[in-house]
Amino acid sequence: METKIDNMNFEEALSKLEEIVKELEDENISLESSMKNFEQGVKLSSNCLKKLKEAEKKIEELTRSEDGKLIAKELG
Repeated sequence: METKIDNMNFEEALSKLEEIVKELEDENISLESSMKNFEQGVKLSSNCLKKLKEAEKKIEELTRSEDGKLIAKELG
């Protein structure tokens, strides 16, 4: 399953993570299912953070100066 998560784009991973959160909020879910969902949620969260960092790096690389030259600027 980890390979499948690694291949998800940001939107897919975030959507699946939102589904897991809803399932975990259900009081009728078993402990075993909760643990599986939590583990998958941690992996999805890590994937989302990785994708965000990649996007941030790309934005930094693509930022242009006033004279049109590409320059790296820190975000935030």
